[in-house]
Amino acid sequence: MEMKFINIGFGNVVSAHRLISIVAPESAPIKRIVQEAREAGRLIDATYGRRTRSVLIADSDHVILSAVQPETIVGRIAGKEDASARTEEDES
Repeated sequence: MEMKFINIGFGNVVSAHRLISIVAPESAPIKRIVQEAREAGRLIDATYGRRTRSVLIADSDHVILSAVQPETIVGRIAGKEDASARTEEDES
């Protein structure tokens, strides 16, 4: 089985086959999941101080914060990244 890694911003990558969900961070249940992961030591903050735009949930119960939009990450998983999928990190 070939391992596929996905860029989640700022040179950080995650294993695509370990992801369960990629969601927006605005809802109360997702905020609760993030807080619980923080308290349990399972939170990985890959935003580099930027605004959190997506929350990735792994099969290991780790929660990963990214400054990249969920749609962009899904496009990268599908292999459809193009010039229109640029993120704020690329513009900074």
